[in-house]
Amino acid sequence: IAPVTLHVGLGTFRPVKQENIHKHIMHSEYYEVPTSTAEIVNRAKVNGQRVIAVGTTSLRTLEGASDEKGILQSGTGKTSIFIHPGYTFKIPDVLITNFHLPESTLMMLICAFMGYNEAMSAY
Repeated sequence: IAPVTLHVGLGTFRPVKQENIHKHIMHSEYYEVPTSTAEIVNRAKVNGQRVIAVGTTSLRTLEGASDEKGILQSGTGKTSIFIHPGYTFKIPDVLITNFHLPESTLMMLICAFMGYNEAMSAY
């Protein structure tokens, strides 16, 4: 178990109202990735082990704090990452999460992670 922190803002739960989802703007949210967490996650990826994100906030933190090569960076920062279908995941292999509201950014994240049809089947 390796902890991360994301201070979730109300924008995460705001419905996406734009017809073109690429026009939706996420508010920035503060995150923290301890050095020990980055080391554990990066070592797991190098060794071919699965990284399991527990919750969409953890997943967004992992993706927001990783570089273009998929290396998780330790430290603090802000992310406004909006994960929707078509996104290529760099870090997590598995996601454990709750059910999410339709038209929410979190539902779009779920659809991006597992595929639209599979997500609708689960709901």
